[in-house]
Amino acid sequence: MNLRLSHICISALLLATSLQVSAQKQKAKAEVAVPDFAAADSARMATEAAKTSVDSAITAKDSMNLAKLNSSLKPMQKKKRDWATWRPDAKRAMWLALVLPGAGQIYNRKYWKLPIIYGGFVGCAYAITWNNQMYHDYSQAYLDIMDDDPNTQSYNQFLHLGATIDASNIERYKEIFRKRKDRFRRWRDMGTFVMIGIYAFSVIDAYVDASLSEFDISDDLSLRVEPAVLNNGRYNNPLRSGALGLQCSLTF
Repeated sequence: MNLRLSHICISALLLATSLQVSAQKQKAKAEVAVPDFAAADSARMATEAAKTSVDSAITAKDSMNLAKLNSSLKPMQKKKRDWATWRPDAKRAMWLALVLPGAGQIYNRKYWKLPIIYGGFVGCAYAITWNNQMYHDYSQAYLDIMDDDPNTQSYNQFLHLGATIDASNIERYKEIFRKRKDRFRRWRDMGTFVMIGIYAFSVIDAYVDASLSEFDISDDLSLRVEPAVLNNGRYNNPLRSGALGLQCSLTF
């Protein structure tokens, strides 16, 4: 009887021990399975704060680099021309005028000279064309009056109404036609030289005008005329060697 009672006690003790161990295991599993939300939130907030600080540092660095890049590129960018302080280059104005008459004046911004230059070219072209036509007409009339062919009488268009050419006045008309053809030829050639002169004038004017753009025309440039005592050095006495005169001084 006592032996059976001891077996029952031992069995109860073992059962209690196994139940306690099982409860401890279940508790450990529950602790492992259930996450620690407070620790996770703290870790996440710390990570976001670190990321924000890194992003802000990178952004500040990029901004500094972009500012340096913009400052280095500013001299390379084409600046807007200030026409108030702009001065033309003499050589460039000369080459532009050589390539195209009037281009040098446009470059120097002296547009009022263009009608003078192009007006001169148009006038010379008209004079050359008209004198050349008159030269050919009088040359043909002179050739016709010099030959003996009665069918070539183009010179009659230059005669006055009712005038005729006969043996008494043919020599005089020959001389008239010869002089006129030579005159119109001379005027035609003169027109050509004048046109060349206008072209050269446009080139010289463009170069000189661009060069004088740097000339000082401020108030400091002035001419003063004032009386002065002149000494001719003939006598030792300044009263006898001195004379009154005018002195000119140029300030620039």
